[in-house]
Amino acid sequence: MQNLNELIIFEHPNEHVFEHELEHNLTKKRNFSMPKIYNANGDLSQRWHVYFAYRNPDNGKLIRMNNIYGIANRYKTKEDRLFILSVYRRRLIKLLNEGYNPFKDNTELFESKMASNLASDQKPEPKATLVKKFIPKIEENFEKVEEQKGVETPKMTVKEAFDLALNLKKNVIGIRTYKDYESRSNKFMSWISEHHKEVTAIEQVDKKLIMLFLNDMLTNNSSRSFNNYRTDLRSLMQTMEDNEIIESNPVKNIKAQKTNPQRNKTYSLDRQTEIFNYLEKEDPIMLLYIKFISYNFLRPIEVCRLKIKDINIKEKTIQFKAKNSPLKTKRIPDLLLDELPDLSNLDGEFYLFTPDKIGGTWDATEINRRDHFSKRYKDVVKNHFKIGKNYGLYSFRHTFITKLYRAMVKESSPFAAKSKLMLITGHSTMDALNKYLRDIDAEIPEDYSNLLK
Repeated sequence: MQNLNELIIFEHPNEHVFEHELEHNLTKKRNFSMPKIYNANGDLSQRWHVYFAYRNPDNGKLIRMNNIYGIANRYKTKEDRLFILSVYRRRLIKLLNEGYNPFKDNTELFESKMASNLASDQKPEPKATLVKKFIPKIEENFEKVEEQKGVETPKMTVKEAFDLALNLKKNVIGIRTYKDYESRSNKFMSWISEHHKEVTAIEQVDKKLIMLFLNDMLTNNSSRSFNNYRTDLRSLMQTMEDNEIIESNPVKNIKAQKTNPQRNKTYSLDRQTEIFNYLEKEDPIMLLYIKFISYNFLRPIEVCRLKIKDINIKEKTIQFKAKNSPLKTKRIPDLLLDELPDLSNLDGEFYLFTPDKIGGTWDATEINRRDHFSKRYKDVVKNHFKIGKNYGLYSFRHTFITKLYRAMVKESSPFAAKSKLMLITGHSTMDALNKYLRDIDAEIPEDYSNLLK
């Protein structure tokens, strides 16, 4: 197959009739399988090639032919190898359609093709001279191709790479996550512009550079900021790696910093009662908002997503977008149903909670809607009762889950209580529920004084 290899490697670049010929020949029964590229699943240590099969004239069966390597394996990047092998594959299909047959003598076809390839650039030369000059020109030919390819595909800048990664992420993540990615990638690029102006291409962004940036975040902020930036940059650069914008993700091997998270504490029964009684007069909308967190165990942002159509009074259920699932259904307890006003005449697309009424339009993102109620709670409740920073709206969820679990465990074993509690709180696994209960100190043992005597 030496002649075939040479023809494929040296085919003249004028291939404008290829598509028409291919379309015409695909309608006929072929004597060959369509050539394919073997890329070893991206492993550059293996030999990549083009392969195909041809029908044996003696028995009519397709027989695998020798692999076509050319000079593809001299190149050390996936893009370069695929570029060259794609050219080989394209030219092989063209030759097969023009009558190349590995089971016959193709000398005449070979010589006619070579003569036509050089006809546009020079006068025909003797056959012997033509064949001698053929092989040495291979490298020269592809050096020109490589040079041209480099001009056509300049290296991607840092901004272009991050913009592309963000665009690819946009439709698969939530709005809040996207905003975080966008904000932190912009911060990273601004830092590069200020401290490392020599870094312009995405290939220059390595582990050392990212560590310098993250350490800067750690110095000026906290270990939590370090971890947040690390997580978002790792995700975006993994998208770049997956789409072959970069060869490897430099953030993969950067370890997270240890943190001391400040969680929301649970309210005492007396404090919770005080707050509910106070809000009943001062801010009934705020109180109902809190009761959705307390009685239905929703997160504040999940309450902000609720629309009138999500409340099914007849079946006593509520549907909402949860933290780890696109749509979740929960039972609404009668205790909460009794607090709801008549919703039957309201537009189903109205938000359940707005700043001044139950059921209405609100032109704001869910993040801004949640922030509104968080600030409102601070102004109306926390400032009035002088409550510390470790208490917030989320504390009501902790408070009532603790209250519910302690009531359940009095009448059953801890495992039975937790099994039932999982259905109410929405935790997906027992391990997740156990960790949550430990974090909020819901499990407190009975008095053990008699064991100490």
